[in-house]
Amino acid sequence: MPKLKAAITGVGGYVPDFVLSNKLLETMVDTTDEWIHTRTGIKERRILKGENMGTSVLAANAIKNLLEKTNTDPDSIELVICATVTADRTFPDTANIACTKVGIKNAFGFDLSAACSGFLFALSTGASYIQSGMYKKVIVVGADKMSSIVDYTDRTTCVIFGDGGGAVLLEPAEDENGYHNAILKADGTGEKYLHMPAGGSRKPPSIETVQNKQHFIYQDGRPVFKAAVTGMSTAVKEVMAKNQLTKDDISWVVPHQANLRIINTVASMMDFPMEKVMLTIEKYGNTTAATIPLCLNEYESQLNKGDKIILTAFGGGFTWGASYLTWAY
Repeated sequence: MPKLKAAITGVGGYVPDFVLSNKLLETMVDTTDEWIHTRTGIKERRILKGENMGTSVLAANAIKNLLEKTNTDPDSIELVICATVTADRTFPDTANIACTKVGIKNAFGFDLSAACSGFLFALSTGASYIQSGMYKKVIVVGADKMSSIVDYTDRTTCVIFGDGGGAVLLEPAEDENGYHNAILKADGTGEKYLHMPAGGSRKPPSIETVQNKQHFIYQDGRPVFKAAVTGMSTAVKEVMAKNQLTKDDISWVVPHQANLRIINTVASMMDFPMEKVMLTIEKYGNTTAATIPLCLNEYESQLNKGDKIILTAFGGGFTWGASYLTWAY
């Protein structure tokens, strides 16, 4: 009996209406549009505004868009995996809150935390449920409200991040196209370079942690940049070797949208032409777990059945990896 393969059969995305442009950031922190764009490639990012509006809003809207585009009955969904580091609450899981928001009643859901690599890790997990034969309709959504953990007085981080959500539907493949495999890695020694200092069980919230601004992202940019370039390029090489692929075989590379300099460097190291590299960073910034599915949603009309696609990401912790799939529709 041939092994089941999981295929992406639809994509959806959502970004909030409010646009935080570089020009607006100039009025908030000591920076300039030129400085931001030169160093990051970002011109603007979207921010989720409103009381009691958490990541579940981003995830739910991305899922809703996916369901509508694919004409999928919410009752047919069996599992929802939400990749996020900005969950609505410590518990319950944001996946379950998002399911309720869109009327998914026959599924179970859970959150997966791997920072900017979260979507890659969640996609591999979702595909495994399909490949096992356990489920036939799985949604993987990457969503983060990064504005909730950004210090808007820190110009080194506040210019980078935005809010958004992207989702894919996984179903059993009808042919050889679909999700093939991945190279996924983690290294906890990277914790000191990219983390949130407080809010977890090691350092629970207190008056002191709030006053000391320890509930915001901390990033040491130089070692993160170096590790990201090395990690992503190495993972891409490994997944290509695993599948006996050359750069000429690849239709698209979908990198995590962290920083345009990182993307350019990885593409150069792999000798990939930039016209084969998906980019949304200029208008959305770094939406963490949402960047890759948002790219797929933005470029959906340019994708053709059978296109060979490499996804790659790098995140805090450190986490990183690359996935290989062929487009199924």
